Amino acid sequence: MFRHPLTWLCAAALLLTVIAFGDSPWLRTPAISATLVVLLYLAACGYWLLWQPRQAQRRLRQLLGRQQEGPATLIAYASQTGTAEQLAWQAATQLAEGGVAVEVLPLNQVDAARLQASARALFIASTYGEGDPPDNAALFARRVLATAQDLGHLHCGVLALGDRSYAHFCGFGHQLDDWLQQQGAVPLFDRLSADDGDRDTLDAWQAQLRHLGAAEARHAETVPWTTAHLAERYQLNPGGPGAPAFHLRLKPAQPLHWQAGDIVEIALPGQPALTREYSIASVPGDGGIDLLVRQVQHQDGRFGPGSGWLTVGASEQDAIPVRIRRNPAFHGSDTPLILIGAGTGLAGLRAHLRERAQQGRHDNWLLFGERTQTFDSFHQAELDGWLARGHLQRLDRVFSRDKGQHRYVQDVLAASAGTLRTWLARGATILVCGSLTGMGHDVDQTLRAMLGDDEVDALISAGRYRRDLY
Repeated sequence: MFRHPLTWLCAAALLLTVIAFGDSPWLRTPAISATLVVLLYLAACGYWLLWQPRQAQRRLRQLLGRQQEGPATLIAYASQTGTAEQLAWQAATQLAEGGVAVEVLPLNQVDAARLQASARALFIASTYGEGDPPDNAALFARRVLATAQDLGHLHCGVLALGDRSYAHFCGFGHQLDDWLQQQGAVPLFDRLSADDGDRDTLDAWQAQLRHLGAAEARHAETVPWTTAHLAERYQLNPGGPGAPAFHLRLKPAQPLHWQAGDIVEIALPGQPALTREYSIASVPGDGGIDLLVRQVQHQDGRFGPGSGWLTVGASEQDAIPVRIRRNPAFHGSDTPLILIGAGTGLAGLRAHLRERAQQGRHDNWLLFGERTQTFDSFHQAELDGWLARGHLQRLDRVFSRDKGQHRYVQDVLAASAGTLRTWLARGATILVCGSLTGMGHDVDQTLRAMLGDDEVDALISAGRYRRDLY
């Protein structure tokens, strides 16, 4: 009935008004009031999380229906977690509101011909890991950046997004900008490099957009912070050879909405500007935000700020600031799923499996790797139960440190080439969650050796190969 989240918001507000000013004692009961407060909060969260990212696209489509001047400005983005994509749509909307024709594309949809046909382009590029392109720019990096072109006609600007905690800060954005200049492209402004979304750089970006004819930016609504309390914490691998891994459940003070693949941001105590992000291992119906956290301990005995606090320092009395961040690049798909992960990477995959159980989708194949079967069989009872009930059509567990094995998930994948091709022929989507530099890289290389670069690139372009790697 109410398809727009704002409609729920208005309906809840109306009912709360009736409670406040109505005469019926029934309306004033605590249970009814509490229910409607929850409804109001859920509607607000739904509006922020689900509707806001689409508003820019809807607004832009409306604007593009009007007469606009000159050839279209190409706005291309390379985005893994959605930040660069959001900035691209925001910039496009501002330019369109200023009467400038625009075209918005992920970099994988930009080829040499598109560059040759464009007179002006803006590039918003994130970096994945240590200097790699995001998945929706990997094909562009291999097929376009490796070529030489005459781009003397192209006026362009680059906003690179990154994190200075990585050695190759803004590596891909800088690589893209260097390549454009080497091909003779004319810079519209000096390259901008934003460290974790720093305000000064984004303000400079806005100034450049205005110089190009963009309207002023509208006030951007952000997902609100709320608090959560530790409801459960236990070690998954006591006595194991690796670093301790913990299952945690955080109970939010207010109901939150998310979907499988989304991320929770946690602000650390006493350092509100210092946050950590974790893949959510549960769905809203589970009653809390489940996390799988590997404890980091340095040689001098100090714990990592985030993992140490969550696995050792936090108590049930602590108010833990949390908020949900959408991660559309790792959302589910209405297809069979091949889920691949290792260690605490099981978190993001578990959320998908729990979501699929609610949906009645049982065409799932899980490949999970850890060190030892004795100590590191994370959530074994749950996985075995899913296999027995048919929710998992296939479950491959592999343990790299067990005697005589020394195998990893990519080895099981390579040995299952026929099954992999059968699932892909059925339209399956591959989801990979875990370490970028280890498992993630090796799984990608294995897939490319088995299927070839072209087929893997086609899967990425079709949204059938999605990764949440860290």
